[in-house]
Amino acid sequence: MPSKSNAAASDDIWDEQRLRIASEAAGVALWSWHVDTDELRMDARAFEIWGIPPKSTITFEELSTRVFPADVDKVRDSFNATREVTGPYEIDFRILHGEDVRWVSARGRGDDEGIRQRIMHGVFLDVTYRKLAEEERELITKEMNHRIKNLFSVSSSLASIAARSSDSKESMLQDLTLRLRGLAAAHELILPTFNDKKHSVTIRDLLTTLLKAYMLDTADGQTVHITGDDVTVGESSIKSIAMLIHELATNSVKYGALSQNSGQLTLTSRDEADEVQVEWHETGAPPPADVTKQQGFGSEMMDRVIRQVNGSISRDWTEDGLIVTLRMDKALLSV
Repeated sequence: MPSKSNAAASDDIWDEQRLRIASEAAGVALWSWHVDTDELRMDARAFEIWGIPPKSTITFEELSTRVFPADVDKVRDSFNATREVTGPYEIDFRILHGEDVRWVSARGRGDDEGIRQRIMHGVFLDVTYRKLAEEERELITKEMNHRIKNLFSVSSSLASIAARSSDSKESMLQDLTLRLRGLAAAHELILPTFNDKKHSVTIRDLLTTLLKAYMLDTADGQTVHITGDDVTVGESSIKSIAMLIHELATNSVKYGALSQNSGQLTLTSRDEADEVQVEWHETGAPPPADVTKQQGFGSEMMDRVIRQVNGSISRDWTEDGLIVTLRMDKALLSV
């Protein structure tokens, strides 16, 4: 059994000052809530997390002006429900911090455990980075599922393309093998291995690599044409461009010009001083009503990716096909 002197020494280790040092080091913010008056008291760290000047007390209504509008009712209901919860609880919600959206986690113990003089206690934690990481993992999972689903459609379409440009089983096999190798090369650019260091390339070389799988037709003339100005694409931008072009090619093979014997695809790059434009022009495609099936997660992904190079996408469906214009910041593209 510990001696009285040892117990006293232990109490000294965990005195208020040292607990405060530990909580600040961990980024923990403290709050207390009067369940009858709805007043909250918070330490300096809590006010910092919320982006509010420190004051002696603050009410939920005042704090709610900083809660993300869609989360206000959830936060109020969740806090009230904690009094009926047995054991520890955790409530995650979004707040507005200037123009930024941050995630906050409120933690405590329910069932009025530890309540004194009608006051409950708990902590706030800024969990923004954790939430962003969770969202990124979820997005990657959705994107991977999207790619796998498309892979089967693309492989089937490439087999059809190889069949219509071959006059024997042997030539079809050779044609299909080359197309699949081209598809694999494009896939490597989208998901490079950790040891595969990418370097800057010219945009025309990059487009040629990405579309190699679709550039072998000889029966009706070349299907894919790449023209225009040449600019440098830096290592960090290669993946973004690869994802954009691969998505467009996948949609074209499934719904657009590359799904037709007479379909044609022309890519034109333009160096516009501070901006680089790439025009994707399909002709000989199915009617627009069929082409618009491609709208969905893929389009959302493209809109997100283009922002990585401070760019934009415009889409124009014509009677004869599709025109997509990619606009990208030239300085960011070269990084």
